[in-house]
Amino acid sequence: MNVKVNDNVLVIAGKDKGVQGKVLATSPKANTVVVEGVRVQKKHEKARKANETSKIVEVPGPIDASNVMVVCPTCGKATKIKHSVVDGKKVRLCACGAVLDKAYSKKAAKVAATEEAPKKRTRKRAAKAETTETTENK
Repeated sequence: MNVKVNDNVLVIAGKDKGVQGKVLATSPKANTVVVEGVRVQKKHEKARKANETSKIVEVPGPIDASNVMVVCPTCGKATKIKHSVVDGKKVRLCACGAVLDKAYSKKAAKVAATEEAPKKRTRKRAAKAETTETTENK
């Protein structure tokens, strides 16, 4: 299953076709996802305490995972997911090349920033010793 919790998805089939929403829950064994605002069902809740009132609550129901496509956060289009291995970690990619895994994309950005401009390390003691030796020789 290519959909994860907190992904932004587009419904591509069914009564709610064209609706975008956030994934609230996934069930890989049943191959279903619960999307915010899609397949809304009404449930009756009974009052459990004396000061509560009974009410009808609207709850989103599960839909099949094949009926949704992940929306890329960078290009904003619904896309088929590609898989790739980057630094020994399997990640999900958009067709535009953006990383869809939020936790890994932050780490990848940090690694790229540190690789671009490596800092040269100098020992403080060695630097002080060199400056004192040059002043003593004069």
